[in-house]
Amino acid sequence: MKMNRKLGLKLGALLSGVLLAVGAGAALGADLLVNGAGATFPAPLYAKWFSEYNKRFPDIRINYQAIGSGGGIKQITEKTVDFGASDAPMSDEELAKAPGVIHVPTVLGAVVIIYNEPSVANLKLTPELLAGIFLGKITTWNDPAIAKENPGALPTTAITVAHRSDGSGTTVVFTDYLAKVSPEWKTQVGQGKSPNWPAGLGGKGNDGVTGLVKNTRGAIGYVELAYANQNKLTLASLRNRDGQFVKPSIETTSAAASGVEVPADYRVSITNAPGKDSWPISAFTYLLIRQEQSDAAKGRVLAEFLWWAVHEGQLLAAPLDYAPLPKPVVAKLEKTLDTLTIQGKPALVHVR
Repeated sequence: MKMNRKLGLKLGALLSGVLLAVGAGAALGADLLVNGAGATFPAPLYAKWFSEYNKRFPDIRINYQAIGSGGGIKQITEKTVDFGASDAPMSDEELAKAPGVIHVPTVLGAVVIIYNEPSVANLKLTPELLAGIFLGKITTWNDPAIAKENPGALPTTAITVAHRSDGSGTTVVFTDYLAKVSPEWKTQVGQGKSPNWPAGLGGKGNDGVTGLVKNTRGAIGYVELAYANQNKLTLASLRNRDGQFVKPSIETTSAAASGVEVPADYRVSITNAPGKDSWPISAFTYLLIRQEQSDAAKGRVLAEFLWWAVHEGQLLAAPLDYAPLPKPVVAKLEKTLDTLTIQGKPALVHVR
């Protein structure tokens, strides 16, 4: 593994190489702006990454709009951004419309169940309970099915389901899990970015769902772990595939990825993964980039940034409640990043 590859290229030298590739028109030392858009799931981490990278290279700015995974896929397909981001891998149909786009997993994240019912301190949910709530079949907090797993006095409060209203990779991960554990969900609703929700209220982005839950007693919804912790929302435990009730954490998210066979294109689902410590709604999140870069300056910056992100950038993941990539995935990514090209030539300029 090339973990010690130096990334300390002087910005002037980097841009000098770029100038040779693109010819006249750019001034040495001029600001370079790289634009991206997509998933809200990893947005807190991406904001930290882009800020830290700008401190390293002040003349490079990476602008990211957290508009949801559907928007990220749309914009990278239409070539209106330099990179997209999605919590769910693109489908074969989507990739057919975006030839040359590849997936770069960046970290692992957890989709967690948040709720606002102060009288229930440690809510335990089974897969069947969770599906029943989001199907609109379990509508009050004192429902016998909830009481079975949560002994004691339960309130009569109505349950308000909160879900995403926008095209969301977080929703893909959540519905992928429900489709695996509930035959009724699989046939009636299925998996997707914008399913036909059988119950509840919609909020835009993780912030929208968080707001609905935070401001509505009796509400229950799903967001990314970092959003839940940042907003100090209460998290439910969920019974996993091995029959254990687990809380979402970096450790239980990492456990879900252990032993998973990651394919060459990185498109893999790890929801409902085996393992007594596995959080069952875990997923990789991805940056979407073109393997052949048409803009030499941006292409080289993107390649070097991605190398930094999957190495040094991983150290910033855990403090923001994301799980770093497993070492075998990093090793695989090193080979993938070496295939990025600018006008047919390697995009990465390494100092070894």
